[in-house]
Amino acid sequence: MTRQHRESALAPVVLRTGVIALFLLAQARSGPGFGLTGEGLVVTVLAVAVAGLLAVAILPSAAAPSPRLPLLGVPVKVVALGLAVLLTVCLDAVAADGPAVAVLLFGVGTAAVRYPFAHSLPIGLLALGGLLVSGAAAGALDRDLSLAFSVCMVFMIAYTIRERRAARSAQEREAVLAERARIAREIHDILAHSLSAQIVHLEGARMLLRADRAAEALERVERAGDLARNGLDEARRAVSALRENQPPLPEALRRLAEEFHAATGQECVLLLPDRERRLPPETELAVIRTAQEAVTNVRRHAPGSPATVRLGFHGGSCELEVTNPVADRPGTPGGGYGIVGMRERAELLGGTLESGERDEIFLVRLRVPA
Repeated sequence: MTRQHRESALAPVVLRTGVIALFLLAQARSGPGFGLTGEGLVVTVLAVAVAGLLAVAILPSAAAPSPRLPLLGVPVKVVALGLAVLLTVCLDAVAADGPAVAVLLFGVGTAAVRYPFAHSLPIGLLALGGLLVSGAAAGALDRDLSLAFSVCMVFMIAYTIRERRAARSAQEREAVLAERARIAREIHDILAHSLSAQIVHLEGARMLLRADRAAEALERVERAGDLARNGLDEARRAVSALRENQPPLPEALRRLAEEFHAATGQECVLLLPDRERRLPPETELAVIRTAQEAVTNVRRHAPGSPATVRLGFHGGSCELEVTNPVADRPGTPGGGYGIVGMRERAELLGGTLESGERDEIFLVRLRVPA
């Protein structure tokens, strides 16, 4: 454990021990004070008992989680806190001018913040019942009614804090899961685009070598190596969640068309709007990744087919279409998560994705808010 970790672990222990010490000091200086006879003895016993139970309830223990009672199944710390609250009510009845009220509110608030409702509610009810009973017995019901109201307010505020913390924790977990899914989509799209192009180049190199065309085969291998390096760079950027080096959307689509032509020898027609528009980074990234996945699918599932990529803006939306004629010969079988990943990207941005065969043309259409 580093020094910083030791200090961060020691801080709550010092703070909670200080709370208990201040309680004992304040109790000793108020009311009848500590003593060994009469009322002072009662106050002494109650104060020490409350301090000991608070130490069990709020001080961190080496064993985690807290042990539970064999029959009830309730954590020992919850029982200790409940007993501390009950004895604090008794201490307030004996020494009304002491710090018992503050400790009572502290105990109720601690229960509501740290423990589930099923465990904290009995402690709150125990405090309320004890105050009402002691007030009725001492003839000071008005005072204890105001204290009971304070207990209810503290419990409600503390429980609200617990619920908000739980909601924040759930949101953070959802954000982590969403980020993991996003990175998984990024890696899948990058690898699908890069590796498929490499396979095409290497397969072409193999066929060229069989035809004794070594120079052209070497060129294919060099292109495959360039694609591997580019894919590795893009994967690193995706994992690091870097967006600064992302090229503009038209430039990225032009590169994609050039790569398709270099890998397959077929034309990739690119239709862009006359005026360039910049989109939010996450929207541009979704359009680029969808285009990459769709063009990669053309190479894999429709070998020998040309492709057409069209980008347009209609009102408040951006539309990307990737089309290709249905191939005469079968390509690599499907089974990946390409279409699913593209649809998830669109839905995360509030858009839609269509895909399917129409009149011997396979169409992928992405529409996202712009």
